[in-house]
Amino acid sequence: MVSRVIPVDPFDLVIFGGTGDLARRKILPGLYRRYLAGQMPAEARVIGAARSDLGVEGYRSLIAEALEEFVADDMRPAEAVAGFLDHLGYVAVDARGETGWADLTSNLRDSVVRAFYFSVTPALFSDLAERVHAHGLVEPDTRIVVEKPFGRDLASARALNAELATHFDESQIYRIDHYLGKETVQNLMAVRFGNILFEPLWNAQYIDHVQITVAETVGVGGRGSYYDKSGAMRDMVQNHLMQLLCLTAMEPPAQFEPDAVRDEKLKVIRALQAVPEPDVVRGQYTAAGGMPGYLEDVENPDSTTESFVAIRAQIANWRWSGTPFYLRTGKRLRARLSEIVVRFKQTRHSIFDADARGAPNELTIRLQPDEGMDLRVTIKEPGPGGMRLIDVPLDMTFADALGPDAEDVTDAYERLIMDVIRGNQTLFMRGDEVEAAWAWTDPIIESWEADDRLRPAPYDAGGAGPEEALALMHRDGRRWKDIRT
Repeated sequence: MVSRVIPVDPFDLVIFGGTGDLARRKILPGLYRRYLAGQMPAEARVIGAARSDLGVEGYRSLIAEALEEFVADDMRPAEAVAGFLDHLGYVAVDARGETGWADLTSNLRDSVVRAFYFSVTPALFSDLAERVHAHGLVEPDTRIVVEKPFGRDLASARALNAELATHFDESQIYRIDHYLGKETVQNLMAVRFGNILFEPLWNAQYIDHVQITVAETVGVGGRGSYYDKSGAMRDMVQNHLMQLLCLTAMEPPAQFEPDAVRDEKLKVIRALQAVPEPDVVRGQYTAAGGMPGYLEDVENPDSTTESFVAIRAQIANWRWSGTPFYLRTGKRLRARLSEIVVRFKQTRHSIFDADARGAPNELTIRLQPDEGMDLRVTIKEPGPGGMRLIDVPLDMTFADALGPDAEDVTDAYERLIMDVIRGNQTLFMRGDEVEAAWAWTDPIIESWEADDRLRPAPYDAGGAGPEEALALMHRDGRRWKDIRT
């Protein structure tokens, strides 16, 4: 199988915060890999913008070090790295002042796609949008990319949307969630809507429940000051898990087109029922196995911020009425794991003995690690001795299925940045979608903040989360799929 690489149009991409961690770790290495794949045209330019007075050569040296750190050795031939660095420029810019803006303006061309990546703290989004507009840098082909968090509640999200809307059309705003750029997430849509095998069964009549898990082994060390003001609900549920829920539950769009897809996702969010108190669990990791607890990581002994959330969500529509969606995410868990588990119902009638009856079919979509899918089906155990049934996986791990071409599976940031240049908003969140997500999560957060004496349930660092999260499913006669190493 040969990967098809479609070059994009010439572009000028300005990365505000071009010396920051995200730029060094993800954005620039991703662009380098697209350059290596032949997708970046010769006329493309990437301009770093930050307050430091590095100069072009200083910036190129900084990015060369980043490539050495975050790109595999066998993907860094000297001539390729040198060729990519030749595409880089740099301008020292003050986001809240006038320094550097004239230089930036003089560096931009009129005949190419123009994109501005706001890889900065959200507090600077409005300032940058205002200055980009004030200096006449907005053209019909101009796009801006904004990272999460997009607001911290419904009111702030609405205010930020309104601010951006004064300077840019909605078609120019790309709210990025890197989870939507993952190969497996997009394959979820391909599996659902490209195969007659699944779509007729993708409803409450045949699906017992859905589990969506995003588990991390790391704590909040190094991000404590930010995370303690955010928590798992704002940091993960409102955006990442919500997007996975929408793609799993949405109706088939009329076509694979940006607004058609996003219209269907929005309908899912608006159909989510309010979550009663017994259907949500928040937790906070405690010291165990030589690992510090959350309170030590954030250096706040009185913090009631959650590092873990589990929710039993219900969608009030014809397709999903009666089928619960269980969401969970947490820090300092047993394994790093992101997956969607679709558990089908048991066969209505078994012709086999009760002891021989197989387990329900189960489709698992793995986002990380080892992107891929497997479908558990029931077969006869080989050999004599009667009809003994066993469950086996039909496994499609991308690394196995694609062979040598598995290395060509594009990183999420690579794909999404190229989609920005193409002007394809399918995998980006729309403003009304963000606001609807906050409208659903805000009441949960407000109920916690109304009484700061209510502490999150403790769980051991390196474990599977609080016992209360296990009980959330046990009371329904169900079990979480193990968080496994």
